[in-house]
Amino acid sequence: MTLRRTKIVATMGPACDQPGVLEQLILAGMNVARLNFSHGTADEHRQRAVRIRELAGKHGRHIALLGDLQGPKIRIARFTEGQVELKTGAAFSFSLSHPKDAGTAERVCIDYPGLVTDCNVNDELLLDDGRVVLRVEEVTPDSLECRVLVGGVLSNHKGINKRGGGLTAPALTDKDREDIRLAAELELEYIAVSFPRDAADMQLARQLRDEAGSDAWLVAKIERAEAVMNDEVLAGLIEASDAVMVARGDLAVEIGDAELVGIQKKIIAASRRHNKAVITATQMMESMISSPMPTRAEVSDVANAVLDNTDAVMLSAETAAGHYPVEAVAAMARICLGAERSPSLRSSSHRIGREFARQDESIALATMYIANHFPGVKAIIALTESGHTPLVMTRIRSTIPVFAFASSRATQARVALFRGVETIAFDPSCHAESQVSTAAIDTLVSQGSVQEGDWVILTQGDTHHCVGCTNTMKVLQVQSKDGSCQG
Repeated sequence: MTLRRTKIVATMGPACDQPGVLEQLILAGMNVARLNFSHGTADEHRQRAVRIRELAGKHGRHIALLGDLQGPKIRIARFTEGQVELKTGAAFSFSLSHPKDAGTAERVCIDYPGLVTDCNVNDELLLDDGRVVLRVEEVTPDSLECRVLVGGVLSNHKGINKRGGGLTAPALTDKDREDIRLAAELELEYIAVSFPRDAADMQLARQLRDEAGSDAWLVAKIERAEAVMNDEVLAGLIEASDAVMVARGDLAVEIGDAELVGIQKKIIAASRRHNKAVITATQMMESMISSPMPTRAEVSDVANAVLDNTDAVMLSAETAAGHYPVEAVAAMARICLGAERSPSLRSSSHRIGREFARQDESIALATMYIANHFPGVKAIIALTESGHTPLVMTRIRSTIPVFAFASSRATQARVALFRGVETIAFDPSCHAESQVSTAAIDTLVSQGSVQEGDWVILTQGDTHHCVGCTNTMKVLQVQSKDGSCQG
């Protein structure tokens, strides 16, 4: 069986709560379950987390849980009739003092006072992910007086973005701080930080995570124009994170659709260069909210992200609220496998000509050089405590599967996000030191991943259960049907 290297993140929601759907999502290929803290209650997230882990264990799968913080999404308040239609050329006002539930076709309340001070005359404001566009004509102490450039229907609580970025709302709100504590309680493997501007925002999130008692890896959602306008800022933001998400919705609104594809490729390449996992997200298979089949454009979009070597592709409303959540995951898995057959994914120039910073990084990259140039290597075994070594390995393009042998449940789930990595539950302390390599290879033989005559590369540290201690690489050949090996 061909192993899919690109992982699938599926967002949880009401559609997943239907009988049998969650289990089918796991069987269809979901690797990471996203708990969107912008929607749902804490109890709903608790119940889903428990259920996901129960079902994953039932089927011998390892599913990572990702909690996605809401962040400072700036929104309008409510309309008297629930929605209005803005006509192109009409005047429209955003007001700090207008009643919150009495919006009209001429005026609506905003919940963020800083919007008035952040904007100037001729700035463009985009609402509802850019479907409605207004230009600021006058700034008063209490309001923004605007002209509608692109009209359309506008309903309650739609988000506001400023073309080119520049809104000063802090990246972490009081609600986010509560949700970080919830993520710690649920022992989530990942926490995604929405709208970070720079490394300082991620450092604050890390401080709050530590105070909450969580060891979740932090995902920086790149969705502000400020984050991508300067290469140094982008590099700092990536380096301050454990993983990255190309959050194409708000990002596209702020920088414009025409710039998005190039920026997406830039972020993926930069993330891999910094040895970080990267997720490509937003509207990847949007039509499957209401259709059982993706469009050709969506197939191309997913495939191109795979060809760019993203670690994972993400489904949002498709699985959270769509009519075909299981079909969406299955279609995405099928597209990923098809794209992964491209010869372009077999060669890499990662870190050629650059020095290595850590011993485990040196071992990881040397392993991949041998694996890609020594015929007969069928698998790589990484005995890992944190998952860092297999993460670095898979920054190198290769078709050879990497098996992360880990004793920690959190690490077993965490590596489910990494491109080309499969999880094996394995505790080296349960074996005599001289038998660890044989026991590990026995495991791969028993599941049919390698057979007699195959070569396997194994990495480990002199000390087990030690983070960053990988310092040994062995090239071993499976010699007999019981999995014994010879170096």
